[in-house]
Amino acid sequence: MAEDLHIATGSKEDQYRSLLPQIQGLLSGESDPIANQANVCAALKEQFGWLWVGFYLIKKKDDQTEELVLGPFQGPVACTRIRFGKGVCGSAWEKGKTLIVPDVEQFPGHIACSSLSRSEIVIPLIKNNKIWGVLDVDSVDLASFDQIDQRYLEEIVSWLNP
Repeated sequence: MAEDLHIATGSKEDQYRSLLPQIQGLLSGESDPIANQANVCAALKEQFGWLWVGFYLIKKKDDQTEELVLGPFQGPVACTRIRFGKGVCGSAWEKGKTLIVPDVEQFPGHIACSSLSRSEIVIPLIKNNKIWGVLDVDSVDLASFDQIDQRYLEEIVSWLNP
């Protein structure tokens, strides 16, 4: 059993700095991607108390087109499949870059999996210059995410393997 996470208080940056070695410890020696994604979700949700933290992974449909399919997550029930270019997750996949949305109501084509979600950050998962999924984080507060979140969340997902 993994040891309990030690929750830091203080600035957002202090919290990330405290959390990074804990996440590295959870990932160390574990090669299963689903187990690692699940632990990352739990650690982030526990640390920051966000509404939803989860992964969408690129999978081929029967007709061989690709879509994002729900992976490990923490939070309320979520959308199961998201098409390329649709919503914040599909747009981050399409653009190949992190998207920070201060107010999801202002994002054209936002997919409302939960009416409680007010702001969102989506980070593409990239390995060998290929996107294999996204990390999606939602908050009940407006403008919850900024460049600090982007920097640390991008670092965390860089440690994951498909």
